[in-house]
Amino acid sequence: MNHRLTPLTAALLAAFSFPLMQQAAFAQTTPAEATLPAVTVQGNEPSYNPTTATSATKINAPLRDIPQTVNVITQELMRDKGVRSMEDAVKSVPGVSLTHGDGQRDQVFIRGFSSIGDQFIDGIRDDALYFRDMSNIEQIEVVKGPASVLYGRGSSGGMINRITKKPGIDKNEASLQVGSWNQRRGEFDIARNLEDNNISFRITGAVERADSFRDQQFLEREAFAPSMKIKIDADTSLLLQAEYLHDKRVTDFGIPSFNGLPIKVDPKTYYGAANARDADSVEATVSAGSIALDHRFNSEWSIRNAFRYYQYKLDRVNTIPGAVTANAAFASGYQVARTRSAIARDEHGVFNQTELTQNTTLAGMAHQILYGVEFGVQDRTQLVRSGTAVAVDAFNPVAPSASTANLAVTAASSNTGSSTTASTYVQDLISLSDKWKALLGIRYDSFKQEVRVANIPGRTDNAWSPRAGVVYQPSTTQSYYASVSKSFQPSAENFNLTAANAVFAPQETISKEIGTKIDLFDGKATATAALFNLERSNMTTTNPAGVTTAVGTQRTNGIELTLAGDLSNGWRMSTGYAYLDAKISKSSAVSKNVAGVADGIAAQGKNASVTPEHSGNVWLTKGLAPNWTAGAGLNYVGTRFADTYNTVTLPSYTTMDAMVSYKIKGFDLQLNIYNIFDKEYIASAHSSVANSLLPGAPRSATLTARYAF
Repeated sequence: MNHRLTPLTAALLAAFSFPLMQQAAFAQTTPAEATLPAVTVQGNEPSYNPTTATSATKINAPLRDIPQTVNVITQELMRDKGVRSMEDAVKSVPGVSLTHGDGQRDQVFIRGFSSIGDQFIDGIRDDALYFRDMSNIEQIEVVKGPASVLYGRGSSGGMINRITKKPGIDKNEASLQVGSWNQRRGEFDIARNLEDNNISFRITGAVERADSFRDQQFLEREAFAPSMKIKIDADTSLLLQAEYLHDKRVTDFGIPSFNGLPIKVDPKTYYGAANARDADSVEATVSAGSIALDHRFNSEWSIRNAFRYYQYKLDRVNTIPGAVTANAAFASGYQVARTRSAIARDEHGVFNQTELTQNTTLAGMAHQILYGVEFGVQDRTQLVRSGTAVAVDAFNPVAPSASTANLAVTAASSNTGSSTTASTYVQDLISLSDKWKALLGIRYDSFKQEVRVANIPGRTDNAWSPRAGVVYQPSTTQSYYASVSKSFQPSAENFNLTAANAVFAPQETISKEIGTKIDLFDGKATATAALFNLERSNMTTTNPAGVTTAVGTQRTNGIELTLAGDLSNGWRMSTGYAYLDAKISKSSAVSKNVAGVADGIAAQGKNASVTPEHSGNVWLTKGLAPNWTAGAGLNYVGTRFADTYNTVTLPSYTTMDAMVSYKIKGFDLQLNIYNIFDKEYIASAHSSVANSLLPGAPRSATLTARYAF
């Protein structure tokens, strides 16, 4: 294990220590009788450092009262960094690493564990497998560690909750963006608050077209999200929301490996069909609607009922590069075997959450109690076809055009299935005293899966998910906590059961965490530190062909540090560092070679795939007079392994981004430059196989013009 401190790691630690030393020096040199001016923080003031978040507790609790790590990516931070995708948003969150999601979906690892099904929107499950748009997102909250106590299945390393833009303000904003590789994007955000009529509405949307540094790649995307809030009376409101997303692009599985490393080819090299726009594309359409009713009975009791319906359609065809092997028939002496497959998926579902909140005093202690029940039904129909494609030269692939004519139906994976969730939960945030708080919770889930195919048994998994935490706050600026929690992840989960995976018991995760949250600069910035251990048993992994195999037990020991907020003299910072010691601690699994024969590489003792031991980022902006802002940042990702058996190493890399903006009279012009030094690197991999490695983008730029009217 390499514990060498990298230059960026040292810089990150210095970045964390400087504000703390500055605060300490100020405290030593300020006379005791000095009176500091009062500071008023506006709730809607742009910031990198929000004081509250709802994802971890489903109540509006201060982050300092939550015995768990919660990373919040604010609207201001996303704008400054030029975020357009979920990947852009979360890649700088400590402990989060990327996979390419089979070229069809957002997918990350959190603290060394796959979070394929841990996507939520306004606290409701949103686990369809697609790329999300950011045009209707106010902020993103990443809750670290198991979250099953409130959200049910999944959540080993954490969950991601997108908070949507809501009605209730007056706003008119439109933006146009152009960038490298013919990138063009337009957005709008229109909101009206008609107080006299007790109605407010908001409409957001985006249209984007782009090519790519990757040969054949393109993007066609449209997003639209209207919403309306009706104030029925002083204590009752009804929120109606809808959303539509259409996304089409090439299903890109990247490049293969050679001799234990990514193959040395131009990052643009594509190993798929010559007519990829037609033969290797993925098209997803998502339509959804939600209704939320909030009512306050009195100062003690309130209730909220949230209902969401969604429909998801997927049409995906792809070519997957396989292993590099010797073949004298090719100029380089090496070939890449390729396979082709197609997936048609039609999915829809409904979820309903009813939550009752009680604020009361019991035994002289203040309690915020949440009582909840959740019901959900999801139906999935999928047709899977697979076949082979001709091999191509490993170092100069020239592939012919392709079609789906020779793809045969894969009976084992083509089926129609359904899942039903029935859950109840309770949580209590207790103020034990002026300095002590406790957070206790437990949830019971019954998760039933059925498949309408003969010889595949259904299964019902029943699970308890507890959480307990304690918080000590010796002052209004310091918070120290310890917590323990448990989660479960049933077999298949986001996919239909098959004969192969129906036999697996749910995976279970136990998490233990201690940490601190320190407010700095009069509460305008917050530093956090967390030390944690997670252990997940009954683990499985699934390859691109949909084959699921048992892995065993994985544990992650780690440290995370963050510092975010307004410093002084116009400086803002968002920075983070993660050390993750993530390993498969118990396993009998052994790797197989190209022919499917066991070749003796044991999974036990291997590092978790796509999880770097060290990673970190620094992002700084400075307000410059008059009306100018400039910023820059570094993102470091340490050495990772592409696959479960650590046969392919992905080298570490550091990239640098920068921005400059000019604002005057509602007009904002912003230039973002990414990967300034044009670093070649592998951005993501599949995580279970060694030959689906996606190169990162070279130097690029976007210019955004935004007008508020």
